[in-house]
Amino acid sequence: MPIQPGDPIPESHLQRIDEGVEIIDTPTLFEGKKVVLFAVPGAFTPTCSEKHLPGFIQHFDEFRAKGIEVACMSVNDPFVMQAWGLSQHAPEGLLMLADGNGEFARALGLEMDASSYGMGMRAKRFSLYAEDGVARIVNVEAPGEFRVSSAEHMLSQLS
Repeated sequence: MPIQPGDPIPESHLQRIDEGVEIIDTPTLFEGKKVVLFAVPGAFTPTCSEKHLPGFIQHFDEFRAKGIEVACMSVNDPFVMQAWGLSQHAPEGLLMLADGNGEFARALGLEMDASSYGMGMRAKRFSLYAEDGVARIVNVEAPGEFRVSSAEHMLSQLS
């Protein structure tokens, strides 16, 4: 069953490039913090690169002004996520996280099979807001849509 508001964020590991490959466990990422995590089906894909990530880049300072950390996740490797963030001019502090094997997406109950597109198992397009390791808002897109997981929609829910 997919994660719901009020559910704890499951324990898992993600990766990012900092000074080499860094492994980040979800308790470290979420506990004691306010975090917006949004997931895309694939780095460098059209909607993800033209709308989803750019919206969070555009509104990054608004989230930070609310004391909220922002993280982007995809079932890609950390090198792809780093390259995508650089190509999109993601600001320092916007975490570009890799869920290489889709373990965290599965733990959240938000994985999808994109094998028919040659992409294997991926994360559904979603956004969530968590406080101190507990999901408070969960927005999951219907297949092929981009509405409820946008930065603008999340900001409207946090107002």
